[in-house]
Amino acid sequence: MKISIITACYNSEATIEDTIRSVISQDYENLEFIIIDGASTDRTMRIIEKYRAKIHKIISEKDYGIYFAFNKGIRMASGDVVGILNSDDFYASSKVLSSVAEKFKTSGCDCLYSDILFISKSNPSKIIRYWKAKEYQHGMFLKGWMPPHPTFFVKRELYNRYGFYNESLQYSADYELMLRFIHRYRISTAYLPEITIKMRMGGFGNESIRAKIQANLEDRKAWMLNGMNPGFFTLLYKPVSKIGQFFKKNYPKFYGKQDH
Repeated sequence: MKISIITACYNSEATIEDTIRSVISQDYENLEFIIIDGASTDRTMRIIEKYRAKIHKIISEKDYGIYFAFNKGIRMASGDVVGILNSDDFYASSKVLSSVAEKFKTSGCDCLYSDILFISKSNPSKIIRYWKAKEYQHGMFLKGWMPPHPTFFVKRELYNRYGFYNESLQYSADYELMLRFIHRYRISTAYLPEITIKMRMGGFGNESIRAKIQANLEDRKAWMLNGMNPGFFTLLYKPVSKIGQFFKKNYPKFYGKQDH
């Protein structure tokens, strides 16, 4: 099974090297790595060029945002399965893609997701949140559940069948796509109970607050776009359910064995 990993970036000089290294250090060989850069004006492309021999496709040109870049990368991909790795995230170990491939093989699923750690932007060793995703059962989206998007892998053919990221959404196109694939079309889903991604957290300034408000409005629109209605408390449960992630300390035992 061939896995395509797509990274979209723009002015990511501070983090892109960690992202690249985490991909090229994977012990899974049947891998395609695609980077879509939005015409960065900092050192991002110079860093990427250092690793050109190990990156299969690189595009650097102006685009219309991150979801536009994701779609561009997916259309370029040739893998059986596609995963998205953001330019400020990195894989938690060199065995992540091997675990993903094995889970697809043993479960026969259409998509899978796993757990994620949110770490300090300035201190990657400091853990802020632990998102344990849990096994999926139909109807969980109505209770505010969603899988962590950075851990989401899906068969490429399903994008052609059910559509790509909705570029009219600025903040919630990832939520809308997973809602559409998993809840509306009920593709077969598997949960990989491992921490596969470490994601840097940003600040909590005014811009972040505005973004969260806009994202909540777009979450409701995501249901409307699919001809469905959320439950009365669905969109309230979604942010509230994440509060406990800041207090979980029972990380899996294998966490200490991971690479980063």
